[in-house]
Amino acid sequence: MTDPSTAASGAAVSASEFVTGAEHVQTKPGKPRSLASDAWYDLRRRPRFIISAALILLVLLMAAWPSLFTSVDPNYADLDRSRLGPSAQAWFGYDNQGADIFARTIYGARASIVVGISATVFTVLLGGTLGLLAGYHGGWVDAVMSRVADIFFGLPFVLGAIVILSSFRATGGSSATEITLLVILSISVLSWPACMRITRAAAITAKQQDYVKAARALGASTSRIILRHLLPNILAPVLVYATIALGGFIGAEATLSFLGIGLHAPVVSWGVMIADSRDFLRIAPHTLLFPAAFLTATVLAFVMLGDAVREALDPKTR
Repeated sequence: MTDPSTAASGAAVSASEFVTGAEHVQTKPGKPRSLASDAWYDLRRRPRFIISAALILLVLLMAAWPSLFTSVDPNYADLDRSRLGPSAQAWFGYDNQGADIFARTIYGARASIVVGISATVFTVLLGGTLGLLAGYHGGWVDAVMSRVADIFFGLPFVLGAIVILSSFRATGGSSATEITLLVILSISVLSWPACMRITRAAAITAKQQDYVKAARALGASTSRIILRHLLPNILAPVLVYATIALGGFIGAEATLSFLGIGLHAPVVSWGVMIADSRDFLRIAPHTLLFPAAFLTATVLAFVMLGDAVREALDPKTR
């Protein structure tokens, strides 16, 4: 049998340890993590996020500081080396005009990234604002905005881009800046309804919460409710959409350039390089292989990053 004195002393020690532990917990309470910090904690342990972030960082460095990777002028051409294959002097070979494909691939990242980021920003601002207003106000505001979005949804992307780019290009100039702005605006105008629907659904869900009803009952203004209560709670789905859409817009730019209605010379981009190499695919496949590989890797990296962010922000997937 157990000695009562031993049991009593053991209970006293356990009680003292419990009190000490309780005091330790009370004196050093753990700080609860926010959704953003919890998502970042989860993202850092996902190999998919690490790989995609590394690829995106490399592409951003290429776009911001191309001189770190090559000192060759991407527009310098020499017809004597037209369509020559990869070599020690030119790792990716030369294109039909005799320009260095490696240099053009490095410098081409800038135009593709600028188009993708700018189109994403404009799409999120336009679609997010309209969706937030439609979801919060409801009624005829929601009905009108939803019907306008349905009209744009019914427009095929390529057909709509052909109409917009052809109409504006007929009256506008052909400088690199004007061409890039036209492509950005055409992509944004045709893509905002998707962001609008995502934001609208999130706003409808958020405005039913008790804290929004309490703020409305206390007399908070519409702008305060939208900016202080609704906007922070719809950022997660919009962030996921923007990350995935950025890669899609880079691919859309390449598609429009390949069809001859997007970017073109003097702009250097992956889409322009792919369009210039389509007539020489059989005799010089390297002119298509390298820009297409960089384009595919970049789009895939943004899609992987968006999937990782979505899973980190969604508690149901953990």
